[in-house]
Amino acid sequence: MRILIKGGRLATELEKGPIDILIEDGVIVGIGQISTGDQVIEAYGNILFPGFIDAHTHLDMDTGTAHTSDDFASGTRAALVGGTTTILDFATQDKGDTLMNALKMWQQKACGKSYTDYGFHIAITDWNEHISKELLFMKDAGITSFKVYMAYDALKVTDDALYEILQSVDRLGGIVGCHCENGDLVKVLSKEQKGLGHLGPSAHPDSRPDTVESEAIGRFLDIAYLAGATVHVVHLSTEKGLEVVKRTKARGQKVYVETCPQYLTLDESAYTLKNFEGAKYVLSPPLRTKQDQQALWQGLQKEWIHTISTDHCAFNFETGKKQGLADFTAIPNGVPGIEHRAQLIYTFGVDKERLSLKQMVNLLSTHAAKLFGLYPTKGTLQIGSDADLVIWNPHYVGTLSKATQLQQVDYTPYEGLLVKGRAEHVLLRGVHVVKEGKVIEQCQGQYLFRGPTGNLG
Repeated sequence: MRILIKGGRLATELEKGPIDILIEDGVIVGIGQISTGDQVIEAYGNILFPGFIDAHTHLDMDTGTAHTSDDFASGTRAALVGGTTTILDFATQDKGDTLMNALKMWQQKACGKSYTDYGFHIAITDWNEHISKELLFMKDAGITSFKVYMAYDALKVTDDALYEILQSVDRLGGIVGCHCENGDLVKVLSKEQKGLGHLGPSAHPDSRPDTVESEAIGRFLDIAYLAGATVHVVHLSTEKGLEVVKRTKARGQKVYVETCPQYLTLDESAYTLKNFEGAKYVLSPPLRTKQDQQALWQGLQKEWIHTISTDHCAFNFETGKKQGLADFTAIPNGVPGIEHRAQLIYTFGVDKERLSLKQMVNLLSTHAAKLFGLYPTKGTLQIGSDADLVIWNPHYVGTLSKATQLQQVDYTPYEGLLVKGRAEHVLLRGVHVVKEGKVIEQCQGQYLFRGPTGNLG
């Protein structure tokens, strides 16, 4: 069947006027003025985006004390209705176990359940000669991006191991992303807060101040410099951290940076909400100041920050977050957001003239595709690319609410927020999966084998 998208405007070339896109066998075969198709989807007055890519999600994840409320079915269904057609989740190695077992476990979680196409970053928590040899098997399995942690005892790696991981992955043609927080400082500062009798959510940001992030970013980038490796800083939250990145780039180092919608739209005042409501906003790194927000928006505008993903890590408030009623360090860290990313960036970025539509395309789709070995199959609307396509209604106005969301969680940190624009229709490899803002097809997602990473070109 030849599907014709009629009369939309390309987000990257809005000024050129309405165009048509012809789709056959799941790929784009024509762009221009096209008269016929077996099925016609009218897009007049709407904006055409390539399917959005969320390169940072945590679905069906067990922390040992809590389990995320969204699995691959519910999480990717929510992603899809928001216009996201590809996710990259984290398959996390248990210490003492293999990378292959981590991949097998996450494949079992996702296979046959995903509404979006999907791939994995492998989170390396243990490093030795055997694990280093496994990297070649990961490449054969289509895995070319990895993650390390500088915090959390069950996850973090030592600096010497980090150096070797960076060298090994770089030789593979891959890239390493890092959770940059000084875990030792977090532990001592948390202990200090509890010693002062500060046990509620308001102690969370005090236990992880901006220096905890900036120090770790600086150390990570210095180690990457010595290793000669291109790297990725995930969920940047602070002005101080951004300044470290800028200094590093000034010496010619290749570093790519991600931030998240929560750091652009929410701030640390949420931690002072009454009735333990502040626990809903406990994530790491924590929400920051309005000044940090402004710095991150500037970083996006000047392309010091390259992608916006969600770090979607949803725990129910009643059965998850409230585990920390007597101790803020027991609150499961993470917030939901996989469903609302594009609306938030369109509303607070494009509509407020902080970002252009072309920048939105790059930040939510094209740059992630290039960084993680998916381009030009994903991340662009051009002949030969997968027909992952979002028909965006810029005239839509709505309110975000837990009552209407598809995310399988009992709250949203954006409750009552007015947003503009929505994904009216979504196609995944040519299959019409969202119609008039409703999911109409089940579990069409496929696993993605990815190529060399780490170059925006």
